[in-house]
Amino acid sequence: MPKDGGIGASSKRREDVRFLTGAGNYTDDINLRGQAYAFFLRSDVAHGTINSVDTSAAESMPGVVKVFTGADFEAVGGMPCGWQVTDRHGQPMQEPRHPVLAHGKVRHVGEPIAAVVADTLEQARDAAEAIVFDISELPAVVDMKAAVAKSDVKVHDDLTSNLCYDWGFVEENKAATDEAFSKAAHVTTLELVNNRLVANPMEPRVAVGDYSRGTGDHTLYTTSQNPHVIRLLMGAFVLGIPEHKLRVVAPDVGGGFGTKIFHYQEEAFCTFAAKACNRPVKWTSSRSEAFMSDAHGRDHVTKIELALDKDNNFTAIRTETYANMGAYLSTFAPSVPTWLHGTLMAGNYKTPLIYVNVKAVFTNTVPVDAYRGAGRPEATFQLERVIDKAARELKVDPIALRRQNFITEFPYATPVAVEYDTGNYVATMDKLEELADIKGFKARRKASEAKGKLRGLGINCYIEACGIAPSNLVGQLGARAGLYESATVRVNATGGLVVMTGSHSHGQGHETAFPQVIAEMIGIPEDMIEIVHGDTANAPMGMGTYGSRSLAVGGSAMVRATEKIIKKAKKIASHLLEASESDIELKDGAFSVAGTDKSVAWGDVTLAAYVPHNYPLEDLEPGLEETAFYDPSNFTYPSGAYACEVEVDPDTGKVTIEAFTAVDDFGNIVNPMIVTGQVHGGLAQGIGQALLENCAYDENGQLLSASYMDYAMPRADDVPFYQVDHSCQTPCTHNPLGVKGCGEAGAIGSPPSVVNAVVDALQSAGKNVTHIDMPLSPARVWAAMQG
Repeated sequence: MPKDGGIGASSKRREDVRFLTGAGNYTDDINLRGQAYAFFLRSDVAHGTINSVDTSAAESMPGVVKVFTGADFEAVGGMPCGWQVTDRHGQPMQEPRHPVLAHGKVRHVGEPIAAVVADTLEQARDAAEAIVFDISELPAVVDMKAAVAKSDVKVHDDLTSNLCYDWGFVEENKAATDEAFSKAAHVTTLELVNNRLVANPMEPRVAVGDYSRGTGDHTLYTTSQNPHVIRLLMGAFVLGIPEHKLRVVAPDVGGGFGTKIFHYQEEAFCTFAAKACNRPVKWTSSRSEAFMSDAHGRDHVTKIELALDKDNNFTAIRTETYANMGAYLSTFAPSVPTWLHGTLMAGNYKTPLIYVNVKAVFTNTVPVDAYRGAGRPEATFQLERVIDKAARELKVDPIALRRQNFITEFPYATPVAVEYDTGNYVATMDKLEELADIKGFKARRKASEAKGKLRGLGINCYIEACGIAPSNLVGQLGARAGLYESATVRVNATGGLVVMTGSHSHGQGHETAFPQVIAEMIGIPEDMIEIVHGDTANAPMGMGTYGSRSLAVGGSAMVRATEKIIKKAKKIASHLLEASESDIELKDGAFSVAGTDKSVAWGDVTLAAYVPHNYPLEDLEPGLEETAFYDPSNFTYPSGAYACEVEVDPDTGKVTIEAFTAVDDFGNIVNPMIVTGQVHGGLAQGIGQALLENCAYDENGQLLSASYMDYAMPRADDVPFYQVDHSCQTPCTHNPLGVKGCGEAGAIGSPPSVVNAVVDALQSAGKNVTHIDMPLSPARVWAAMQG
């Protein structure tokens, strides 16, 4: 029977009531008295020298408050990068300045050149059109390999080249890895592209800056996944505002997928302009702006090689990847193709030698940063595609080849510097074969053939590193921030709790899942617990939400704070019950003396904490409020096995997904319904990448897919009814909840499953197709079938 509440119950998401009834409070819903509006004039060329920007006509137009150009920001800092990577030669990465408004040059289409603040948005837009600017267009570099080869065309004149860094990992493995390949019985080689994506959350980015001359306080309302990090970066590194004079508020956020982690120019501008204009300043992105100003995702070109011995055991993996940084370094961009990608190249397999090389490249395109999965989907795609290709070359079953090479003993130290604490890859594969009815696939293939369709089966295994901690480790790897999480639990006199967390919700269901954890610990109803987040003025310093870390890191901080609460409450109860503190037990919302019928209710103890008549104040101070910071000792490692079945129309190349089964090991599950929803969403995004989505530039750096007319988002009829299972649980051993994280898994495991299935369908029809780059559009699939 399903639980009625607490950990393991599918409690309905309480936040959905306000979202579904239109009562959510998003940043664009915030309108301040005297508010002005910002509009950005953006570059229409990818690369050029700014000769002049004439704002005189714009400044005299009706309603215009002030016009800003890059010259107004010369005295402030550039947009900071939060992670420094050291290359394989021991040199720090090249790190160019990223101005708030372009100064001297423009480096990608969409880079803001000037900004108008006016009484209305229409007036700001009209005035921006009156700005006259002269740009001498320069050759653009878009292709990464060409950007490295062409030393005469540089994105940044002050850098030695377009190469941000040349990273090797583990560098000490390189010689041994090369030797293993020279001795291998079989080597499979695959070159592939992990296509560039635009995140496209439902809510576009918004920023509202406010300034109080009376107090000198700045406030920024913004669509952010981590308001404390924005406050730290913008205050300390860009505008020079002391943290105690800067408040950042992220109210309800309508989706992020990673793209709202980062500190953006528009946030810094609105904060700066509010003081300069002595008025609140608001900017709301249009969807067109989002395509050319939000950080993009993925965009890797990779060559991967897999070495096997005569018995088909994996002996070595070697990869070379070109990773696009775009024109500037976004907040966490350098870490994505390195520490979030290279460390996962072992996958689920006991490969003894691995060497990963990554060349990060500057191009005249929008900056690229973390997107749902961030490095782990890229690693999984390479690995699972090359394993599938190897199975076909060796004429062995793809599932059997994977099973043979699975890691089976834990903890397991990989050759790429991480240690998996738990897992059971055999169990997830067993469950997948059962639920997906792998044995019945041949019959389904015959049924498809009878309809004139080609049917294919694609299998994928994945492992993910979640939590992005501990802080001391990531600090050694170049992180410029701690990656702990925090929580303050404040108990009211009548027994209700307010939990203030540094984690931030943008669709994950925190307001439902977090109370389930605390309600279980205390034994009180979940509706007595309120979750507060998103405001640096009332939440303790935290790192926000990304990397599937909310429960594993943020939830663990809440557990630690609640443990402190319970410990103090037991002391109060011991006085009320006139018993030893060691004899006090808490169960079902009441404190009792072990072995007796003496008890006192939770609410009576909390009231006594604030009306302290029954315990000595010299021993125990009043109140019941505690704070905890949690910094985990290791990543968590969710894993799973996926199966995708497709039908391919041989006449048109159109791919239809007929069935998709996902079996995941997320450790302990707090809310199964929310977990299933997260997997569904991730699968849709991964299928979108595999079949539809592609952010494309022409050779001049013009964005060809700048709207939904040219960028194909997945719709309901593009995805099947999923079969999802998360019963194969191996709890995490190093956090108090035993949870692993689930938010990114679907987007990691689905792209290779889809591509493997399509290749299988074509090969079953006798087509000599070993790989097709994503997205697998009808045109690409049809062309592959024609050879």
